[in-house]
Amino acid sequence: MLIRIGFSADPDDAFMYWGIASGAVDTRGLEFEPLIEDIQTLNEWSLDSRLEVTAMSAATYARVHDRYLLLPHGASFGRGYGPIVVAREQLSLDELRATEIVVPGTLTTAFLVLRMALGGDFPHRAQAFDTISDEVVSGRADAGLLIHEGQLTYRDSGLVKCLDLGEWWLLETGLPLPLGVNTIRRDLGDAVPVVSQVLRESIDAALENRDEALEYALGFGRGMDAERGDRFVQMYVNELTQDYGEEGRQAVREFLARVAEDVAVEWAP
Repeated sequence: MLIRIGFSADPDDAFMYWGIASGAVDTRGLEFEPLIEDIQTLNEWSLDSRLEVTAMSAATYARVHDRYLLLPHGASFGRGYGPIVVAREQLSLDELRATEIVVPGTLTTAFLVLRMALGGDFPHRAQAFDTISDEVVSGRADAGLLIHEGQLTYRDSGLVKCLDLGEWWLLETGLPLPLGVNTIRRDLGDAVPVVSQVLRESIDAALENRDEALEYALGFGRGMDAERGDRFVQMYVNELTQDYGEEGRQAVREFLARVAEDVAVEWAP
C-alpha cells in the first residue's frame, strides 16, 4: 500500500521523517513516498484530499476535518514563540494595522493568528514564505510575516521583530500555539493505526539518533548552519511533537474554536 506523505521543506519536518528515510523503523510492508512542498501548497492540496498523510496548518484543518484525522504526533507547537512580523524599523500594533504585510499564504496558521492579534483584517499580500524577508529588506514591502527558519535568520538582514505571535498567543490563552499538524485521511480505514504507529516510531528514532537525523534534516534548511538547525529542531520537535498530551489537545481545541464553528476535533488512534 502506497502512503504519500506531504511535509514542508524545513528541518523539523525532515527530522521527523528520518526514521522512515533511513530504514531505521519497520514500515510494516507499507511503501512511503515523501512529497516536499511549501506549507501553503500542502494546505491547498489538503482541500482536495490529495495525499494520504500530510502536514498542514492548524488553521486549514478546520476546513478538512471531515476528511482528515489529526495524528496524535508530529505537530509543531510554539511555547511562547512562533511566527514573527518583521520590518526595517520598529512598528507598533496600530502601525501594523495600517501597513501592508507580506504573508506566507492565507491558509496558514500564522496568517489567522496575525488577524487575531491585529483585531481583524489588515492590508496584506501573499507570496512564497522564503522570499518574504528579501521583500522587506529591499523595500518592496514594509513588513513581513516570517515562518520556518526565517524566525532565526531575520537579524542577519538587519530587520527588527515587531510582533511574536507565539508570545501573543501565550499571553492571550496561557497555551502553546499549534502551528502545523500532521493528518491522515479518514478513508484509509484499518490502515490508520498502522501508519500512525510507523510515523510515531520515525519521530522516536530521530530523537534517539539525533546527530544522524539532524544531518539529514539540515539538507532541508536552505543554507541553515548546524547550530541554527539544531536550535530550530529543538524549538519544534519536543514532547508535544511525540504526543499532544492534554495541554496540546486543549491548545488545538482553543485555536479551532476561535477560527471556526462546529469543528469535530478528532485524533487518530
